[in-house]
Amino acid sequence: MKTFVSKLRPTLAQVACLSETVETCRQRYNHALSERKTAYRERGESIGFARQCASLPMLKREVPYLQRVHSQVVQDVVRRGDRAFQAFVRRVNAGEKAGYPRCKGWGRYDSFTYPRWGNGVKREQGRFVLSKIGALRLHNDRPVEGTPTICIIVRNADGWYAHIVCDVAPSPLPPTGRSFATLSNGVQIANPRSYRVAERTLKQAQRRLSRRVKGSNRSRKARTLLANAHLKVKRARRDFAHTIARAPVNEDDHIVVEKLNIRGMVRNHPLAKSISDAGWGIVLNILLAKAARAGRVVVAVNPAGTSQRCARCGESVPKRLAVRWHSCPYCGCELHRDHNAALTILKKGGGTAFGEALPLGGPKNREPHRL
Repeated sequence: MKTFVSKLRPTLAQVACLSETVETCRQRYNHALSERKTAYRERGESIGFARQCASLPMLKREVPYLQRVHSQVVQDVVRRGDRAFQAFVRRVNAGEKAGYPRCKGWGRYDSFTYPRWGNGVKREQGRFVLSKIGALRLHNDRPVEGTPTICIIVRNADGWYAHIVCDVAPSPLPPTGRSFATLSNGVQIANPRSYRVAERTLKQAQRRLSRRVKGSNRSRKARTLLANAHLKVKRARRDFAHTIARAPVNEDDHIVVEKLNIRGMVRNHPLAKSISDAGWGIVLNILLAKAARAGRVVVAVNPAGTSQRCARCGESVPKRLAVRWHSCPYCGCELHRDHNAALTILKKGGGTAFGEALPLGGPKNREPHRL
């Protein structure tokens, strides 16, 4: 499966229809959650997805605005509520923090889904045709591959986007005979520090929003500026992740990554911002997806056996998390440190038996990422 994103160019009337659809879906989602909660509290019974979908035709006769939304879209809203409750039950059974499903406030629901391509959604003559909304123009900056199956309409701060999920056949790349290893040391991948670079702009936008009167037009404009600033950081981080993940997939047959507990590591307050800014999880997820499509082998290993081993001499080094940069006591390597990045590269055949550390990406004079 592969997702292709295209920006839509709706008219003002179509924007109003899209916004009305999202608001209708939000209200239906909240109603589905409330219906389940009330049934369990008052009668002790659990209402499932099938029962709630069966009541939709009668509900449409009682609520006229539901008729202005495609039936498959409304059913998908109910399915979202069902998935939220299933995840809640799974967390309770696993002894995790439960997190009961909550209703969505105004502006907190920004997408709706056509679960079947051709049923309410299609492309005709270069336009995107949505049932109950109309034919929308779009930016055709990237051709769609494979067979479309699902379409998700998403509202971002800078406009509306269509996420088309396609069933794409794998396209294996020819073997290269090379290996790519992810160890605690090796090639240093420079971190673009997308959030750190934009942090001052984000703080100014946040202060501007906090000074505005809630509900006013100036508050709405300030909120849009802040959302656009965050969106820019998000896209820069994902673009960097795609660039970093593409190189090993194209060049190497076997890829080994450290199986890091990123969710647990971000609970460390002094390191949380730097870890999140580096986007380790995003890089690993994109790497897995690209490797699967290209027929490459990806193996996750326990970092306990790699993070405290010197990349130059291979000796085990005492591990001290508080000391980020230190020298190896055996060979004097000055670049050794623990957990320097989610992706560090060690290529065979360079310098020593363990390889030669060379910078992979980013500006030539940029320092490697420090936590």
